[in-house]
Amino acid sequence: MGARRGLRVDAVLVQAVIAGALSFAHLHDLAAAAGQNGWKAWAYPVSVDLLLVAAWRRLRSEGPSRLAWCWFVVALFASLGANVATAGFLDLANPPALLRLGIAGWPAVAFLGGTLLAHSPETEPNQAPLAAVADAPEGEQLEPEVVPEPDVVPTPVTDEPASTSLVAPPTQIPAVLIEHARKVADEYRARTGSPIDPDTLRSRLGVPSQLADAIAAQLV
Repeated sequence: MGARRGLRVDAVLVQAVIAGALSFAHLHDLAAAAGQNGWKAWAYPVSVDLLLVAAWRRLRSEGPSRLAWCWFVVALFASLGANVATAGFLDLANPPALLRLGIAGWPAVAFLGGTLLAHSPETEPNQAPLAAVADAPEGEQLEPEVVPEPDVVPTPVTDEPASTSLVAPPTQIPAVLIEHARKVADEYRARTGSPIDPDTLRSRLGVPSQLADAIAAQLV
């Protein structure tokens, strides 16, 4: 199984080398036919292949983007156009003026594409905090921002019972509540023959003891 996988990988590499060599040769022949002689004819295929590789690397490392796709298509069109042009579709002995124009302007185009691919920002704006953490000096950890807690005013501790500290004596008792308490007191007097005590009044009305004492004082 391992040997078969090794053969498949080797075959792919051989195929890539053959395709690259043919494309390289076609680009060289096209540049030479357009009047670029000597080392300049060999520099054209290098420029096209490097731009193609740079755009593909940008796509693999950062995902799809308009910039990378644009220059990948431009480099692929230049390589594919050279392969087609050298297949007999153009008279390389007398190349058209448009071909000469394209070959002459390619260095500037390749320089622009390579510069944009190499120096354009690779991170999105929403990834700036992550980049800041990654660029921190080694051994230095960024501490999270500490949000100050609001000042807490301590509650004074008193020796009074909880019932007296939690419920303050009312300043004014509603007349409706006093009238209802009076009916309860009258009913209790008629049934027992004695006035109602504050504890019984509190249980009948369902009010705190302090409020019951105040109501009982109003009923006297």
